[in-house]
Amino acid sequence: MRLGFIGSGQITKAVINGLLSSKLKFSKIYISRRNLKISTELVKKNKKIFVSEDNQKIINNSDWIFLAITPNVGNKILKKLKFKKKHTIISFISTIKMKDLKKFIKVKAHIIRAIPLPPISIKKGPVPIYPPNKRVKNFFNKLGDVIEIKKENLSLNFWTTSSMMAPFYEILQTLSLWLIKKGVKRENAQKYITSLFVALSEDAFKKSKDLKRLVKESQTPKGLNEQPVNELRKLGFYKSLNQTAEKVLKRLKKTK
Repeated sequence: MRLGFIGSGQITKAVINGLLSSKLKFSKIYISRRNLKISTELVKKNKKIFVSEDNQKIINNSDWIFLAITPNVGNKILKKLKFKKKHTIISFISTIKMKDLKKFIKVKAHIIRAIPLPPISIKKGPVPIYPPNKRVKNFFNKLGDVIEIKKENLSLNFWTTSSMMAPFYEILQTLSLWLIKKGVKRENAQKYITSLFVALSEDAFKKSKDLKRLVKESQTPKGLNEQPVNELRKLGFYKSLNQTAEKVLKRLKKTK
């Protein structure tokens, strides 16, 4: 299978790094030279990776094509590119919906929207896909945990929650800085906080059928864990999370 990536940003880098460490088989990977630093870095990792300045050549040489570009770039270039019915086209573009992708692509190829995140580079994290597709599901299941979506509008909710990645990292950064200010070495502070949240996330993943119960079991009456969760509730921290999510969702609904 020959894979082509239109766009060579952080998500392309993450997906290809995950690919290279997986059991997935491919004959060649073509990537655009849009980001010179990343494309140069990737081509050095494997002899089967090739860089091209011509997006149409990437499409012509590929069986599966990944659209890893911003919405603005997508709106400008997709209508100029020529695809074939045999192609499987996987769009990582957040705000270009299926009806518009079909207009741009013109031919009746297999078109799937997917939401990979940076942890896919270590074969971790969810990968929502719309519409359900067995081959694409099997592909991404080797790189993470596929969630199939049957209604496109529901995918907006997943895009919304994926936007919480930066706020999550900000929490890690804030707590690390707090430890550093208390006299802990930066290396130890960051190692402790990231290790703690990895362990908590893995535990939550295993027990994901009942997160409400997990919240309850993680605290004891008048214990240390009970205090901060109650303090944050009083401050409206968790309500603010939902309010922020609603604002992001509203933005997504306004875009084409």
